[in-house]
Amino acid sequence: MTARGENMRINGDRLWDSLMDMAKVGPGVAGGNNRQTLTDSDSEGRHLFKTWCDEAGMTMSVDKMGTMFATRAGTDPDALPVYVGSHLDTQPTGGKYDGVLGVLAGLEVIRSMNDLDIRTKHPIVVTNWTNEEGARFAPAMLASGVFAGVHTLDYAYDRKDPDGKTFGDELKRIGWVGDEEVGARKMHAYFEYHIEQGPILEAENRQIGVVTHCQGLWWLEFTLTGKEAHTGSTPMNLRVNAGLAMARIMEMVQTVAMDNQPGCVGGVGQVKFSPNSRNVLPGTVIFTVDIRSPDQAKLDRMRARIEAEAAGICEVLGVGCAVEAVGHFDPVTFDPTLVASVRKAAEDLGYSHMNLISGAGHDACWTAKVAPSTMIMCPCVGGLSHNEAEDISKDWATAGADVLLRAVVETAGIVE
Repeated sequence: MTARGENMRINGDRLWDSLMDMAKVGPGVAGGNNRQTLTDSDSEGRHLFKTWCDEAGMTMSVDKMGTMFATRAGTDPDALPVYVGSHLDTQPTGGKYDGVLGVLAGLEVIRSMNDLDIRTKHPIVVTNWTNEEGARFAPAMLASGVFAGVHTLDYAYDRKDPDGKTFGDELKRIGWVGDEEVGARKMHAYFEYHIEQGPILEAENRQIGVVTHCQGLWWLEFTLTGKEAHTGSTPMNLRVNAGLAMARIMEMVQTVAMDNQPGCVGGVGQVKFSPNSRNVLPGTVIFTVDIRSPDQAKLDRMRARIEAEAAGICEVLGVGCAVEAVGHFDPVTFDPTLVASVRKAAEDLGYSHMNLISGAGHDACWTAKVAPSTMIMCPCVGGLSHNEAEDISKDWATAGADVLLRAVVETAGIVE
């Protein structure tokens, strides 16, 4: 960095005010947010973000997945842009910061550059990726996945929510289908700022997480087929109990994850019983197993064992068993040069920091397939996320955004 940029910092009060204003859109029931992708609340949040980008002098483009790209021009029209962003959509019981912090901190980077009259060689693009959460339309990180060539546009448009509505139809309904071809853009670099969604930074009393890797994951959707029968009058030895099979598989997933320690996790977060009646044994049970590890060999070994043992459990009980992989990405190693830039920015600004492996998936996991990418994390209280009680402090948010500003401007090439 040149001397001019040595003490660059963002406006922490303005960033915090933006977070609180966005949190008013799609409020939850317990202090957080329910701004699920492609809902009316999502559209309202997008319009607010666009208004702020317009006010900051940026130009907005939208691709056919509804992803928003707000550009601040650089001095070199041939230089590839530096991208920074995350997502504005939330879980059904989401917090005010997951994803949103990364988008609005990117906006704050631009606002602060405007305040300081800082120009860069490379353009800077603030991005709001569509459907990062995957709560309504699986898989997660859908738009960035199409951008990176992992999914096709037709595949994405055909995804259905629990009510049978398709992604393509809902994107059109809320009016955010853009004209730009998905993935046509080229990136010089991509930065993503996010809350940790884990307890490590807070426990270690560190302000900045320098993210070096991201865990790989599999989402395995099981469909178990038994026989609907009265729970009171059907003898135990004559039952074909899909619910019992599910319970035994859940316990098995716990065992498999524990047998592969350290560095592996596994569990079940979503279960659907049919007919879901108090006194009827379920005829169908659908549930999703989520397994993750930064170690590719362990991840593959866990999946193979879970599928094999689940088949054995169901065979013993006479229950039908089908498995579909509805989400996946391999472990990711982030770009060493960008990681070093984040670490140096934290050091130069005097912020305590440590290396982290992200336990959650992020859009940066897909952008890393097509461009140099990295992530910055700030602590969150108790490591709690995907919960309306999710919380961070203004100081934490500001510190990470300061690091983001410095790393982005350095990578974009400050112009005197």
